[in-house]
Amino acid sequence: MMGSLLLQIGTGIPASPIGLIIGSTLSTKVVLAVLAVLSLVSWAIMLAKWAEFSRLNRVSRDFLARFDAADRYEQAATLASRAVSNPYTRVLARATEFAGRRGAPETMSSAQVEAMRLLLDAETNAERDRLGRFIPWLATIGSVSPLIGLLGTVLGVISAFVGIATKGSGNIGAVAPGVAEALIATAAALSVAIPAVFGYNLFASRLNRFDSQLEGFGSAVIALAVRDGHA
Repeated sequence: MMGSLLLQIGTGIPASPIGLIIGSTLSTKVVLAVLAVLSLVSWAIMLAKWAEFSRLNRVSRDFLARFDAADRYEQAATLASRAVSNPYTRVLARATEFAGRRGAPETMSSAQVEAMRLLLDAETNAERDRLGRFIPWLATIGSVSPLIGLLGTVLGVISAFVGIATKGSGNIGAVAPGVAEALIATAAALSVAIPAVFGYNLFASRLNRFDSQLEGFGSAVIALAVRDGHA
């Protein structure tokens, strides 16, 4: 009797996680496949955004140092036209376009200041949206993956109870395969959700900091234009 029970245990549970996946039911394999796709998507987004933010910091740091050293608006506009295109140069280009369209009077009224501020705010929001593209996907993947894993867990538990009913026994050999499948789905879901949530919080924080810096740059552009009478 004991030898028969040990034989059931030994043959009921694969020796490795790979064996569990290969021997799992079709529904569990579908859940794991969906989680694998979501994991690839989240890591692709995180790597792409990391490269994008790194490039932005490198290019912007050099341009902002030159902008801070500029004494006049014309000098800053010339720097923007010669520098590598980035959100800061595009904001300054919008301000220069506005100044040229207005005819550049010697003084600037309060209405004109407000018009330029609204224009630069719109450009800032556009740059934020452009840089923040796909970041919300990380939050979606982080919140949906545990639910998909929960689905796999429920399906695995159902499979375990079906195994008990089929074999007419509640021993470990009948229950363990379904429970193991449930745990595999849960572990896979957590391995997808945790990096995605971490990446979302990281890039959302960097995006907010970039937004604040770009708003401050817009105010500096307006101040320089008012001082030199070019807006």
